[in-house]
Parts: sequence; C-alpha cells; structure tokens
Amino acid sequence: MSTTRDSSVSFDQTDTRSDEMNSTIEQWIDDLVAGVDDAQASDEFQEWLDVQSRFHDYSYRNTLLIKRQCPEASRVAGYRTWREEFNRHVTEGESAIWIWAPIITKQCPECENSPSYHEDSDCEYDETPPEEWSEGLVGFKPAPVFDVSQTEGEPLPDLDTEATGDAGNLVEQLTDAADDLGVTVQIVPAEEWTHGEAKGICEQLSLVDVQPLVEVRDRENEADLARTLIHEYAHALLHFDVDDDTERAKREVEAEAVAYVVGRYCGLDTSGSAFYLAAWESDDPEVVRERLGRISSTAEELIDVLEGDSSSQHS
Repeated sequence: MSTTRDSSVSFDQTDTRSDEMNSTIEQWIDDLVAGVDDAQASDEFQEWLDVQSRFHDYSYRNTLLIKRQCPEASRVAGYRTWREEFNRHVTEGESAIWIWAPIITKQCPECENSPSYHEDSDCEYDETPPEEWSEGLVGFKPAPVFDVSQTEGEPLPDLDTEATGDAGNLVEQLTDAADDLGVTVQIVPAEEWTHGEAKGICEQLSLVDVQPLVEVRDRENEADLARTLIHEYAHALLHFDVDDDTERAKREVEAEAVAYVVGRYCGLDTSGSAFYLAAWESDDPEVVRERLGRISSTAEELIDVLEGDSSSQHS
C-alpha cells in the first residue's frame, strides 16, 4: 500500500495480527471519544450548537414530507426566519418545501374548535365569551419552508470535520476496492453533484440491482475525499439493509468512527471526525464504545481489502 501509513502502527501477517489490530483500534476509539469530549467543550462547537438550536425541530410527519420533497435537506426554516434570524434570503426561483404548520388560536373549552368553527357547529357552550378562551391547537395548514441550500447570505457557522494529510493514491485504491466489497462507486464532479451539502451518499443502485451505490462529491482535498469514501463504504457494509430512522444517528457514528480508524491507519489526520460525531451524538459519545465490535470488524475488513489480504471476507 503506497499511502503514507501511520508510522507507529504495523500489522504484520502473524498469528497475533488480529489481536494487535483490535488492541490498536480500541486505543484509537478511546482517543476519538476523548476528542469528542474536547470538541463539545470548544467555543466553535458551542457557537454551532447555538445556531442549530434556532432551527425548528420538526415532527416525524413533517420530517418525512421534507425528506420526500428534498432528500438532501439539512437545515430548514421559513422565508421570514431565514431573513430575520440568519440574515439569509431565499434564492430567486427556488421551489418551497411544503409542510403542515399548526394553527394555534382561541379554542372552545367544550368542542375545541376555533371561534369561527364554533359558531357553525352544534356546540352550545356559552359560559365564557370567545375572547376569554385559552389558545390551543385547532388544526393544521400548509406552510412553505426552504433548505439552507436554497438560500444565500450570511454564512452559518460550520464545524471543521475535514480530514487532511497526504492521501497518496488512497482514493484510487479505495475505488479499486469497490468490487471486492460488493459496492458500485462513482466520484461525481462538483458541478454535477445533486445531493446538496452532503459529501457522499450510499443507496440502492436500482430495484433490480440491489448492490449498494456509493457516490461522493469530488474535491481538491483528496484526504477528505478518501475519508468520505471510507465513511460511505462503512454504510454499505453495515447499514445497507437497515431502514430505521431511530438508528440514523448511531449509524452515522459507526460509519464516521470507521472512517476515523481507517483514515488514521492510512496516515491521514482524521481528528475532525470528533466534530462530526459531536454533531450527531452530542449527548452521548459513549455510543462509539458501545458499537466498538461493529466498528472494529468493519475497519479491519477495509484495511484488509486495502492491503490486498486474500483472507478478507465480504459483508
């Protein structure tokens, strides 16, 4: 392997190779968890969290609506919110993402309708006048929102999650490894990228061909391009047949931890992964240790394939 490997690590083909890999990966995972703790305490992360907290937390139903209309949506807000809260404006010609917004108004204590609907109903409640009724949820109405990718203006604070270093020919080796991993891979020019702010995606190629398709957005930073490839390969190996939204954050943690380990093994600086994980699992970096077995075995598989180890097993 002609990438610049971590000079302090060598897994020779010996009987103890697997134990040595497990021990090293466990130590690196401890380093990563410590890095997540440091990332959470940083001013940079606190500023990012502050901005994130100003975005509305949408219901499951609205989240599905947003995902269906704009699969790559990451930060969504209304036209006025973008302008007043974030000093950004919706780009001319952008189509709105439609969600259901709650209607909160005065509500009849008995029939729970708004005053106008109450007047036309059979409800005979008249103990207090409508102006004295408490407010409540009386229904929903369609409302337009827009993703950050549809807006321009003041930049939002971002976390520096990029990998750095000399990638050598690691990108080429990773794309060559796709067949061994049972994955189809495409590096897409930035101007042809259709997945918003995402750096990479892993999805089913077609209804006929169930092989995972990994696409990554091309960029000058080949170290980070390699990290993204490893991250998406981890998704292909670990999560391709899993469709459970409640597991989404944990799946991202697993994939990024694999990218951190394999990238570090290949001599890249993947310390930015700590910010990535802090953003996904800001309350519980320990989930990385909980998933150590899955992370370790997937990292080993990718390292074996990159090393051309004939004993590598497909997932």
